[in-house]
Amino acid sequence: MRNKKQKSDSPASASQRQLRVGELIRHAMAEMLTRGDVHDPVLESHMITIPEVRMTADLKLATIYVMPLGGRDVKDVIAALNDNKKFLRGEIAHRVNLKFAPDIRFRADERFDEAERIEKLLRTPAVQRDIERDTDES
Repeated sequence: MRNKKQKSDSPASASQRQLRVGELIRHAMAEMLTRGDVHDPVLESHMITIPEVRMTADLKLATIYVMPLGGRDVKDVIAALNDNKKFLRGEIAHRVNLKFAPDIRFRADERFDEAERIEKLLRTPAVQRDIERDTDES
């Protein structure tokens, strides 16, 4: 039995090509949303940030992470992007020079929530006590 490589979406295991193509797609998406190329009332009423695009190894699927400014109406924004997926994929194909246009999917960027959760944990009395104990021992 052969060892098969595991598919991973993590940026640490991404190839240089995956990172470059993801960044090109991120810029194309950001430009389209900034210029108002997508005519959708939900998208037009929100400022949307695209912090990251992750590509699969074969470059056939792009996972686009999005976050509306202030983190409000995330589900509505993702639904609106999914409603316009065909148009967006076509525009990406025109703007990014690839042999095949990747399929796209949208996900909420939860890094800010995760960072806030970690920050709260670090401020708990038990952690503060441990930090103070470590600095006293030093």
